[in-house]
Order: sequence, then C-alpha cells, then structure tokens
Amino acid sequence: MYDHVKGFRDFYAPEMAARRETIDTVESVARGYGFREVGTPALESAQMYADKSGEEILEELYVFEDKGGRKVALTPELTPTVARMVVAKQQALAKPIKWFSTRPFWRYEQVQQGRFREFYQTNIDIFGSSEPTADAEVLAVAADALTGLGLEPTDFEFRVSHRDILGGLLAAFDGEIDQQAAIRAVDKREKIERDSYADLLTTAGLSPAQVDRFDDLLTTPADRLTELVSFAGTDRVAAAVGNLQAVLDAAADLGVREYCSLSLTTARGLDYYTGVVFECFDATGDVSRSVFGGGRYDDLIEGFGGQPTPAVGVAPGYATLALLCQRAGVWPAEELATDYYVLQVGETRETAARIARDLRGRGHVVESDVSGRSFGAQLDYADSINAETVVIVGERDLADGEVTLKQMSSGDQQQVPVEAFPGDHDRPTVDDFD
Repeated sequence: MYDHVKGFRDFYAPEMAARRETIDTVESVARGYGFREVGTPALESAQMYADKSGEEILEELYVFEDKGGRKVALTPELTPTVARMVVAKQQALAKPIKWFSTRPFWRYEQVQQGRFREFYQTNIDIFGSSEPTADAEVLAVAADALTGLGLEPTDFEFRVSHRDILGGLLAAFDGEIDQQAAIRAVDKREKIERDSYADLLTTAGLSPAQVDRFDDLLTTPADRLTELVSFAGTDRVAAAVGNLQAVLDAAADLGVREYCSLSLTTARGLDYYTGVVFECFDATGDVSRSVFGGGRYDDLIEGFGGQPTPAVGVAPGYATLALLCQRAGVWPAEELATDYYVLQVGETRETAARIARDLRGRGHVVESDVSGRSFGAQLDYADSINAETVVIVGERDLADGEVTLKQMSSGDQQQVPVEAFPGDHDRPTVDDFD
C-alpha cells in the first residue's frame, strides 16, 4: 500500500467535478475578455529562477539534474516562463499580448491551510500596455470570475497598493535602506509578530523611530494620499499616487471599483513587481490567507533580454479559492452528474448503442453497461452516478417497438417509440411523465 507524497493531493471524481466547474468558470471569463490560452512546460532551467530571485530561492524549489547534466526545476510560478516566451517571439506577437494558462506548479515549502507543494492556478497576463486600463481589466477579470462563481460583493475584497509608493517612502528616509528587503518585510506584516516585523525593517536599514514612522504612513487612508506626496517630496511618489488613482478610476469605469480598497501594507513578496499590486482576501476573515494576488511587473521582459515591455497579471489559485467558495456556500456540488443511462436487458446492444450515440451527439453525458450486469445492478449503478433518466432497452419493449424512460428522481416511467427516440425528447422533465 502506497501513500501519496506529502503536499500532493488526489482528486477523486466528485471533487474533481467541482474543481472543473470552477476552473471552467474562471477560464470562460478570461476568454470573454479576449485572453488566449497558451501551454507551458513543467520544467525550466533552475538558473532562470536563481537569476531572478537569488540562489537561495532554489532551496524552496524542486531542483534536480536531468540525464543530460542540466540543472532544472519544476516550475514554481508561470510569470518567468511567459516572460521567456514573450522574449522569444517578441517582434512577431501583436500587442497587447493577452494570455492565460491553467496548470499545476510546485514549491517545496511547509504544508498548511490552502498551501500545498503541488498547487493549481490560472495565470492571466497582459503584455505591452502601461495604461491604467490594463491593470483595471485584470482586476475586472478576477472580480467577474469570483462573482461568476456565485460570490457576492460582501464575500471578498481586493486590497490594492503600489510598489513605487512603498519604495518612494522608504527612499525619503535618511540612511542606507535595502528597499527590496523592507518591502518583503511589509509583505509579511500581517503574518508575523509585531516585534519580528520591526526586526526585519531594522535589518533592512530603518532605525526604530523610522520603523514607527514608516508603519504609520502605511495606514494613510485613500482620501489623504496627498500627505504621502508631501512627506516624500518626490516625483516618484507623486507619479505612483497618480497612477494608483488612475487604476482605481478605470476600475470604476469597468464596474469593479466596489471590490477594491486601499491597503499600503499589501506589498507582494516577489521582487519583480513594479507598480500597482493587489491581493484578494475573504472579506469575513474566515479564510486567513490571501486567496490570490497579482500586479504590474514592467521590468521583467527587459530583464530576460527582451525589449522594454510593460506587463500586468493575476493568478487565482484553486486551493484558497475553494476555501473561500466553501465558506460562502457557493462551492459547486461535489457529485457526479449524468444525463442518461442506457440500460440493456437481453440481446439489445445494437439498439442501445445507437440510442447512446444519438444522445451523446446532442451533447449529453451518457453511460451504458460495459460489465454485463443484471437489470437491478444496472439500475443501482445508474443511481450511483446520479443519472437523471434511464432509457430501458429491453427485448420485450423492442418487440412492441418501444423503449421505457424512467425518471430517477420520481420513479415515473413512460414508453416511447424506439424509432422516434430520442427524436424531440431532450432531458425529460416531470411534465413529460404526466
């Protein structure tokens, strides 16, 4: 008997049905905005991640040497991969490039609520536009996907910030401050103790007094952002505040401003973010972790050897998204769904197979016996797969030129001419059996 590897999960058919419905909803929304699906590899050069995030990142990944002596890694995220793909065909791709992809990723990290070592997410990215509307469209896709799953505005919120506001405020303090380290500390603010958070900022170069002042600035409300411009006294912060407001204004035009709240303590831990960033949270707080996040990363393509190309994206992850939907009571039913079961009695396979083909041709989910079971065993199986209707194809009925339709929820039955079936019959209702 073998157990699955820690941090990896099995999804049996009922649970997978709910996951598939959720993924289909997210992807359908992305397609509706004109995003096109791409496919990406499971392995990349480990050096790509080391160059982007430092050699220490490799300790958090599944890294190994392949049979060709190459040091490779199971992909822990998609952004570097799609950046590489853009660089490879940058001149041939029409701008803006709008891509999405749903697939698994791998990180060797501590397993906890909503976090596994193999996880699934849908990445949605726009390359080639620096306009605030692009940021707002990414927010709109995320919001429409959540409401498409049945979530209400009171169920979730997007906490929106701007990396250049954080960086600009840090640059306004005296002393040599490691801005990236300080921003990574801000990203951990809600996850660690206050003293540990202050220690991280101190290690990044802030004095204790500066730590307190900086943290106070992070609580500035949306209607007083001009105070941050006055404090910093730089074009950098003024431009960042203006850009953030422009994105929120565009989000209002796209109908999703109500989901967005200012949160300067939202930083996103990855160093490649450059502008507006956001994270989605359960508005009730019952799901303590970020559901998913995204933001702008305008320098990454150039860093991969391409021409300067602005970019923005979001990546809903399905582990935490499932927790949110379950908390809100909108997670799809984890059960099988079958439209028809074609039940054979006696030597009726040819006719039963024809009926099953015709029903499948109409787009129905249809099962029939492949195990040589008895009438009762077939009926039990049809019930176990939640078949709505059983088509009984029996020798006696066929002798009379008929088949029997049995509605499983009520037990009602009716006979219909076999040559005319399915004919006009399509997903029988209770009224059809009256």
